[in-house]
Amino acid sequence: MNILIKPVITEKATADAELNNRYTFVVNPKANKIEIKKAVENAYGVSVEKVRTMNVRPNRRVRYTKSGVQTGKTNAYKKAIVQVTEGDTIDFYSNI
Repeated sequence: MNILIKPVITEKATADAELNNRYTFVVNPKANKIEIKKAVENAYGVSVEKVRTMNVRPNRRVRYTKSGVQTGKTNAYKKAIVQVTEGDTIDFYSNI
């Protein structure tokens, strides 16, 4: 089971990483906090202090078109905010 799917690189997540040493990842919905902690430590070689998780709900959307009402939604996913110890950093741009 692949735990870490991708890092979240948004303006808010980047500011949180720079100021508070917290990094955000999209993770497998069935993964728990202990598995996420081990996966981040193995992948990036840092020590993790705290893991916070949240389930992100899908956004539902309705469009009124010529052919009728079209309904749709985005995918739901699980997000984890990982706080690493002081002095450790994760560089997402080193693999590019």
